[in-house]
Amino acid sequence: MKITSRRTVLALALAAACAPALAQKSAPAAWPTKPVRILVGFPAGSTPDLVARTISEPLSKALGQPVIVENKPGAGGNIAADQVAKATDEHTIGVLINGNMTIAKLLNPATPFDPLKDLAPVSLIGTAPLLLTASASVPFNSAQEFFLAARNAGNKWSYGTPGVGTVGHIGMELLKTKTNIDPVHVPYPGNPQVINALIAGQVQLSLLPPGLAAPQIRAGKLKAVGVTSSGRSSLVPEFASLDESGATRGFQLEIWTAAAAPASMPKPIVNKLSTLIAQIARTPEVRQRLFQQGWQVAGTSAEGLANRIKADTALLGGVIQMRNIKAE
Repeated sequence: MKITSRRTVLALALAAACAPALAQKSAPAAWPTKPVRILVGFPAGSTPDLVARTISEPLSKALGQPVIVENKPGAGGNIAADQVAKATDEHTIGVLINGNMTIAKLLNPATPFDPLKDLAPVSLIGTAPLLLTASASVPFNSAQEFFLAARNAGNKWSYGTPGVGTVGHIGMELLKTKTNIDPVHVPYPGNPQVINALIAGQVQLSLLPPGLAAPQIRAGKLKAVGVTSSGRSSLVPEFASLDESGATRGFQLEIWTAAAAPASMPKPIVNKLSTLIAQIARTPEVRQRLFQQGWQVAGTSAEGLANRIKADTALLGGVIQMRNIKAE
């Protein structure tokens, strides 16, 4: 009887100790209890907006609640990111870009949130390399010829970006250090204006999303120098990478979009969202839609996104410090 009693007591003690953990694991089953909001830091029709709307319908079906996309444009997406970081209703997430989740605070210490402390990674949805694009007025037949001409031009050439602190800006500053070119930075309100400036010959080069640059290149209005991926990208397989062409070695740079939650959101809910969004992104229908929008589907775990954030913060943050880049 004593042995049985001791075993019974031990079993009851173990059950009591495990009860909170079991309750925590089962908590997501009752979530969500109301509509889920996805905040996007750019206008309707922008690439992050299209990504959010692509995943919202299947996510709604999976959760059994409406999923509403709300556009909160401004400050390069940081207005939406700040609202996500400060949300306490456990039903607000964001579809954000890499700048919001890595270097926002490094670019501007006054940024009202710290992406590394105030945001919880959910899933890396899609990635894309950039395409180094040149004005059609620049004569060259290879990437090596282009960089030779750029070195000879020095600061007489200029490059366009959609703003200070964007990946296009930081990436070009990194490329300058690796290729010994020295074009002057000219910021524009957005990539459409950069493309117009390239076509008009007002700037000579730019790092652009392939989906925006490729149609202009195919039409003969601009020229492709190379893609910032290790090999050819499935998004624009007809264009060689800078690494492949031998113009640079080891130069890789991507833009990406990801789902994030407030750091205060319970871990079981974050894990549930991470699993669902990653699965949705990898379904054939969603994968095809994202590809058409210019994304290579990632669909990672929360840990996978956290690792990407760490790596990109180190890479881009190093350039920010080295080149003393400050957000305007």
